Amino acid sequence: MNLQLTPARLFALVLLALAFWVVHGFAEALLAAGAIAIASWPLYRAYRERLPRSVGRSTGAVIFTATVTVFLLAPVVFACAALLSEAKGMLHNLAADGAQGLPGWLTGTPVLGPWLSMQTEQRLPLGNGLTPMTQHADAGAVLGWAHALGQLAFHHALTISFTVLLLVFLYQEGESLSLELTAVLRHAIGDRADRYVDVGTRALRSSVNSMLVVGVFDAFAAALAYAAAGAPRPLLWAGITGALAAVPFLGYAAVAAMALELAMQGASTTALLALTLGCLVLLCGDKLVRPFASRDGARLPFVWVLMGCIGGFGVLGLAGLAVGPAVLSLCGELCQQWRREVVR
Repeated sequence: MNLQLTPARLFALVLLALAFWVVHGFAEALLAAGAIAIASWPLYRAYRERLPRSVGRSTGAVIFTATVTVFLLAPVVFACAALLSEAKGMLHNLAADGAQGLPGWLTGTPVLGPWLSMQTEQRLPLGNGLTPMTQHADAGAVLGWAHALGQLAFHHALTISFTVLLLVFLYQEGESLSLELTAVLRHAIGDRADRYVDVGTRALRSSVNSMLVVGVFDAFAAALAYAAAGAPRPLLWAGITGALAAVPFLGYAAVAAMALELAMQGASTTALLALTLGCLVLLCGDKLVRPFASRDGARLPFVWVLMGCIGGFGVLGLAGLAVGPAVLSLCGELCQQWRREVVR
């Protein structure tokens, strides 16, 4: 193969680098749309076969994209809104209880409670409680925090918007794009391209399916666990737990928030029991259900699947939860082929 760097090839490389530099900010949206489109393509194909002929391809793609968007975003929006509402109520109760000092449920905590009481008596004027801490808050720090929060919300809103637009395009042109990509890979790496495409597709679909299965399992199991523990509003907290449990370890935040609210209400025994049962449910979801749901796709040990999910989430956001294990599966396939060639 002739790899000489001609002026035409140099111009093409510079143009590709410039194009990547222009659109690199939308890489997360592109990866998220690609992962969702690949994972839901069998459903989209069945949906297209049942649509009347009078419905065009563009209209069908828009309808299916709207359905997928609502299905995926509704649990996340519900969980975030419910958590914000619960956090607002907890902060209000904490401020009311702490007007004359630390709340009673906090001072009664073993080991930590007496130490906090001593620190409060030494650092805060008698009778004023937590009020001086709020009076001397740095306005600049509060404004900076609000500005950062606004930037984060705008970034995620922009990413979601472009993900939806890209999804419509991918559903419209998915078949032709798949054929072109496979042809390019065959030209670049030979007959192995079909195997890599198959491995990557199965791993991506299994990652998405495992997230959905774990979320549903944790929601139902948490509802039973919270009801058995005697926690109030078990269905609400189970919905929050299930929506957040799709991301590894994020469901524990919902369990901890529920236990904290119960402790603030004086139900320490119920809080401890709900915390224990909730963590047990999440542990079963991550250790048993997630590997079982992804057994036919990402053929990796659990620790590698977990590292792929967490590492991908840290680098690529929500899209990394599916892309991370798929990348590790492709790397595993490369290593296996290399070992087979060495044996030959």
